[in-house]
Amino acid sequence: MKRIIFYFSLLVFLFFSSKYACSQEANGYRIKTVVIDAGHGGKDPGALYGKIKEKDVTLSIAKKLGNKIETEFPDVKVIYTRDKDVAVELYRRANIANKNHADLFISIHCNAAKSTEASGTETWVMGLHRSKENLEVAKLENASILLEDNYEDNYEGYDPNSPENTIIFSLFQNAYLDQSLTFASSIQENFANSKLNNRGIRQAGFLVLYKAAMPSVLIETGFLSNQKDRDFLSSENGKNIIAASIFKAFKSYKIEVETVNNRVDKPVVTHNIDDADSAAVNVTPNTSSNSIEYKVQFATSDKEINIKDKKYSKLKNISYYKQNGQYKYTAGCFYTRDEALTYRKEVIKCGFRDAFVVEFKNNNRIK
Repeated sequence: MKRIIFYFSLLVFLFFSSKYACSQEANGYRIKTVVIDAGHGGKDPGALYGKIKEKDVTLSIAKKLGNKIETEFPDVKVIYTRDKDVAVELYRRANIANKNHADLFISIHCNAAKSTEASGTETWVMGLHRSKENLEVAKLENASILLEDNYEDNYEGYDPNSPENTIIFSLFQNAYLDQSLTFASSIQENFANSKLNNRGIRQAGFLVLYKAAMPSVLIETGFLSNQKDRDFLSSENGKNIIAASIFKAFKSYKIEVETVNNRVDKPVVTHNIDDADSAAVNVTPNTSSNSIEYKVQFATSDKEINIKDKKYSKLKNISYYKQNGQYKYTAGCFYTRDEALTYRKEVIKCGFRDAFVVEFKNNNRIK
């Protein structure tokens, strides 16, 4: 019964996330609300080494980050999942973001490992764990639910020690994987100023992210189990640097996505597309090196997919490009964004509800 409830929750999530994505496209996209999640809290201290508690470090960084966003972008509403030392269930953290129609969810944590040599920053997005190490990090963070009352009911029978459960939960965030990866990449680039080791972008099944209906990341700001990282993160200077790095990434991401989603392009060639027949549109790619081509991305996969499968039969001009080690599949090829947006509706009707428009120049994906 709990498994049936879980899959029903998955369908509901996908339905509302697709509606949310469509409304952004239609209304002109702006980042108006950001939810900042300070990991752990209250009876859950998180990683604990010496007198340094993860819950205290994350709360301090979260507040510093929120203050920077509010100061430079007063039109952006900042919401904290907690602004003091209290326990907040993992599922409630995503609910806070969803109920407030947040455009971005940022969860801040500190890492820990059995080896005291492990050090550095990582930014995680929801997805399949690709290694035992990634799975262990997810299990460590997800274990917080064991401190919650009625956690079996709240998480549809989820077992934080089960790899299978972690894989299933990763299905929820596929709709926002591309945007989450873009933001995660910017975070890691800006962490270069922190003087901590850059451990890159990773994927795993995190409970705090799994029902967030917007681009979401979980940031491991350093290892409290490592003396150098711990000294840095426990200092005011270290916390200021981490908060400033995340803020710079947020600023870059905000400018980028708002520019792309609200750009008005001059049409190079006009094609009249009938909505009823647009699923069969087969446009010859533009050969002009100065023109932008618009395509509809409908799938992301770790491996090549079989495009001859009948579920792709109504899609035309299917192609793929590789980014961050993944295959990104697109359909159609248009000379204006409006045409691509019209075709996107047909792609969604074919069952690909998280489809979105991407741009190419000289066969290269551009931002």
